Amino acid sequence: MELTHSLKTLFIETARTLKGPARRLFMARTTRELGPGGQRKAAAELGWNRETIRKGTHELESGVTCQDAFGARGRKKAEELLPNLLDDIKGIVDSQSQTDPQFRNQRLYTRLSAAEVRRQLIAQKGYSAEELPTATTIATKLNLLGYYPAKVAKSKPKKS
Repeated sequence: MELTHSLKTLFIETARTLKGPARRLFMARTTRELGPGGQRKAAAELGWNRETIRKGTHELESGVTCQDAFGARGRKKAEELLPNLLDDIKGIVDSQSQTDPQFRNQRLYTRLSAAEVRRQLIAQKGYSAEELPTATTIATKLNLLGYYPAKVAKSKPKKS
């Protein structure tokens, strides 16, 4: 089968609009229609990955759809790697935090910076510097727990 410019454009645009298993099945059916050497021809002329075409062909022949494991990709959260981290952060920061002196909101302000919390985790809780996340990550975890590192202002008396 000869691929004209209009057919190439049609195949490429259709494959671009589809996602996941539907895209792989489309690629497998298209290369099957191209006949012998269809995978190589599709890879060369349409720019498709041959591994994707093979996976789609396997799905088409077996009838079993392969699941994409997008959730298994990427870096794990610090809480998953260190299960006691959030509890240890709470233990350190609770004694150094207070509510807003004017009671305008429910935020807890703490005198400790994220870098200081990290140093105290190493000194008090026995973590090593290599296993702990960076100070930026600890700052994010502090915000997640509801602590906001800031200088704690004393309440000022009203002027009459």
